[in-house]
Amino acid sequence: MYGYDQTPYQGQQQQPYGDAYNGQQLYPEPPQPQQQAAAAPAAGGAAPAPPSFTDALRAYTSGALSSEEFHDIFLAAKIYCPRGETPGFLALHNTQQPVIPLFTSLRELRRYAGKESRYFTVTGGEVLDLLPTGYGFALDMEGEHRLVLEAAAVNEMVDYTMRRMYG
Repeated sequence: MYGYDQTPYQGQQQQPYGDAYNGQQLYPEPPQPQQQAAAAPAAGGAAPAPPSFTDALRAYTSGALSSEEFHDIFLAAKIYCPRGETPGFLALHNTQQPVIPLFTSLRELRRYAGKESRYFTVTGGEVLDLLPTGYGFALDMEGEHRLVLEAAAVNEMVDYTMRRMYG
């Protein structure tokens, strides 16, 4: 239906990918409304423009951006996805756990898949909504600051999003 194998991963539990996860809770409980008001920028000063998605990925993988800040940027970011013959995400099954390759820019996608590659775009929020259960994702697989999140980390992102949206 979606162009990928929908059977859940049947392998043993693997160690988390990369240093970005390290078994810690990436998405703590969101602050309460009164805490959010205290954290708002001072009156009269405009909030700085958010970094580009590529810059946010670099900052996050280097530790300069928190999980919550990266999450907010990811939700609204334009994500480039390689496209196959059938609709849906392409999945890589030659990894410890199946992952979906995602890219921060068309340039990064073409570096990975070639100049004539076909693709589609979605937002990060749509990725979290559409990603099949049991799959992780890899951002900018050929990039200098690639990030691979296993399925458990993606589930944490989804749970965090739901808590923020619905309380």
